[in-house]
Amino acid sequence: MGFFYSFLTSLLISLHLVGEIPYSGLESAFSDNNPSGIVNYGKDKILINVLGTEGVYSHSQAALVLKDFFTKKPSSSFKFIFKGKETPEGSFAIGNYVSKGEAFRVTIQFKKNGNDYKIESLTIEKA
Repeated sequence: MGFFYSFLTSLLISLHLVGEIPYSGLESAFSDNNPSGIVNYGKDKILINVLGTEGVYSHSQAALVLKDFFTKKPSSSFKFIFKGKETPEGSFAIGNYVSKGEAFRVTIQFKKNGNDYKIESLTIEKA
């Protein structure tokens, strides 16, 4: 089953339209507890803050940090509740992540990188 989700996420990544923020791909990755599916949308280095622990990570390191969070707090659901205006500089979005009845706010800052929007920072905090 994990292979199917990885394949589906990879397909979504390759098909997302140029210049658009990949909201549906990110929602799927968070819902499926797929850290690689999230960091693949990121810049080379991503600022991640998970429950007050912050650092700048490469993709592989960021995936480990998110995997640790998902192991401890597996997803019941994830949905974006606010999507900021897309500008030439970037945008941001806020999502609601729920794990076993516990709610978390996910804030993602996107930076325009050529024609694409890439994750610059990701924060997960108790709601």
